[in-house]
Amino acid sequence: MQLQEILYSQGFGTRRVCAGLVQQGFVQVYMENGAVAPVTITDSAMEFIATGLRFRVQGVDWEYFEKAYVLLNKPAGTECSQKPSTYPSIYTLLPSPLRLRPQKSAVQGVQAVGRLDQDTTGLLLLSDDGQFIHQMSSPKKHSPKVYEVTAKHPLDDKQVQRLLAGVVLDDDPKPVKAAACEIVDADGARLHLRLTLTEGKYHQVKRMLAAVGNRVEGLHRSRIGALELGDLATGQWRWLRADDLQKLAVKGV
Repeated sequence: MQLQEILYSQGFGTRRVCAGLVQQGFVQVYMENGAVAPVTITDSAMEFIATGLRFRVQGVDWEYFEKAYVLLNKPAGTECSQKPSTYPSIYTLLPSPLRLRPQKSAVQGVQAVGRLDQDTTGLLLLSDDGQFIHQMSSPKKHSPKVYEVTAKHPLDDKQVQRLLAGVVLDDDPKPVKAAACEIVDADGARLHLRLTLTEGKYHQVKRMLAAVGNRVEGLHRSRIGALELGDLATGQWRWLRADDLQKLAVKGV
């Protein structure tokens, strides 16, 4: 695969822009001869095996990924939209190659897998793999999602039991009970809870607490499936590797 085509597939601009980056000496490639330092390549048509290729573009190291799978620690005050209405877009937190990766659809770059409210923080997945997005977003998947919840008032036993048994959410076109499959008291005062859900409805956690006469003051998603946010700093992102995808238990990825 030509080097300019590799760069184009990874979102470094149009084919002409990618060819220019190479010809101007802005691209170095880590060769397979064991050399520690990358080698500057100026022939944009030079052929490489794309899989596993490591390269440097304008001083930043990259790897070739046929599909992009990304984990972002979403900060508060950001919207999961390409065209935000009030707050900055989460996509401004990503480097341009991730935002410009070419797709067959009209929308370029990685897309958020589901959404978190502007004031909700934590684990957010993004990808340019339509099958992955569909599988992770499907209501049939029932992948457990763990939320760290700060309530306005401590929950009593009755409220906890109602959340576990299921509550009817306001304004649902088809009133079906939404239930938490696990609730852990994180602080011993039932003010900070660890809530596990296996479905994803609009504003679900907030609406569930409202249904039992309480209110969410803070909301943070810390885990999806067996994939945890870990120590990734707020506003930072990282690639998902094969073992990460296995923790999500996504078939065919």
